[in-house]
Amino acid sequence: MDFLKWVLAIYTLFTFLATPILSISILNNQELANISANFLNLAKSPKLFDWVVKIRRTIHENPELGFEEFKTSKLIRNELDNMGIYYKYPVAVTVVVGYIGTGKPLFVALRADKDALAIQEEVEWEHKSKIPGKMHSCGHDGHVAMLLGAAKILQEQRDDLQGTVLLVFQPAEEGGGGAKKMLESGILDNVDAIFGLHVSVNSPIGTVASSSGPIMAGSGFFDAVIKGKGGHAAIPQHTIDPILAASNIIVSLQHLVSREADPLDSQVVTVAKFKGGGAFNVIPDSVTIGGTFRAYSKESFMQLKQRIVEVITRQAVVQRCNATVDFDTTNRPFYPVTVNNKALHEHFRNVAGQMLGIDKIIEKKPTMGTEDFSFFAEAFPGYFYVLGMVDETQGQFESGHSPFYRVNEDVLPYGVALHASLATTYLLEHRLKSTTQDQSVHDEL
Repeated sequence: MDFLKWVLAIYTLFTFLATPILSISILNNQELANISANFLNLAKSPKLFDWVVKIRRTIHENPELGFEEFKTSKLIRNELDNMGIYYKYPVAVTVVVGYIGTGKPLFVALRADKDALAIQEEVEWEHKSKIPGKMHSCGHDGHVAMLLGAAKILQEQRDDLQGTVLLVFQPAEEGGGGAKKMLESGILDNVDAIFGLHVSVNSPIGTVASSSGPIMAGSGFFDAVIKGKGGHAAIPQHTIDPILAASNIIVSLQHLVSREADPLDSQVVTVAKFKGGGAFNVIPDSVTIGGTFRAYSKESFMQLKQRIVEVITRQAVVQRCNATVDFDTTNRPFYPVTVNNKALHEHFRNVAGQMLGIDKIIEKKPTMGTEDFSFFAEAFPGYFYVLGMVDETQGQFESGHSPFYRVNEDVLPYGVALHASLATTYLLEHRLKSTTQDQSVHDEL
């Protein structure tokens, strides 16, 4: 790691001579380019690439759902042990957090989610899932492999890190609120910044996409039970039809966005579940509906929540029924809006631009999808980006959560190098800041 020692030597001289100014940038474009290029070369080396691919394929063959990632956690811990990296486990059921560096401020975190989905894999290949009904159909196996690859590089130059890198192997991203449980555990209390990535089938390999500010919506789920009075379909006057009531409720819910929301304030209410009745000629006693609601601000989100309850309960009364609404936030916590920190956006553009070329950075348009990285970014400065992996020579790449989902393994070195570069340069850039911070913050190692 001679390149990093060279940069550190220049930086040490700069620190000795300079007056501490928090906003100062100590790495020029050439220094960033040297660090980024060297990390990418290391990540693309055949030995490291083959190792990362092997890790990814092993995880892919043995998918585990949220908070069930015990074998995956064991694999991660074995590899960290082999690298001599200290870690904490278990935290929040299956969380593994590794530590590389001084054990002192600053603390920069790199996050990889590791849970699979309840989907039967339909891709026929040598490393197909061995677990019926479970599949890594969102790329989390690749995320873990890339973070372990970055760990291997960072551990080799741990003595030159100007702070501490946390390796965050997070469970239950797919709806389980794993990030929220991690924050509640206190394991990340001293983190100054966190970076996370996701492989993408929407952009070419060698590109990245992201933007500053809100990039993904906040979301919640709801279930409602509408109760009436069942009976024979031939004599509806003796019944109170919950199916008719539920139908009116669903139509009214659609008005929340079309008639009550500012057209420039993106919101969504979708009813995706409707259960009721089991015969053609019997009106049931009750109907269950359920769905999701999403918004780009906390105020709009809470307004939607309130109005969903009002519409469902009051429309039910109009139809002579009664209704209850359950958001079940214990098992399905509300997800905040995912907001990328402005300063981290500039840092990301500098690093990624030097590594890939500024023309390879795509402005990511906001989407109504959600990501529980949002819990981290709400608690401290966070930055989330997507890593393109489309290669037309390898055929069609299906979107996430598809039984035909594939990962282009050629993308793995880019994630490894970006993880390592973002963390290393963040610590270098912020060393002046760290010298002015309260040194009473406890050591992590």
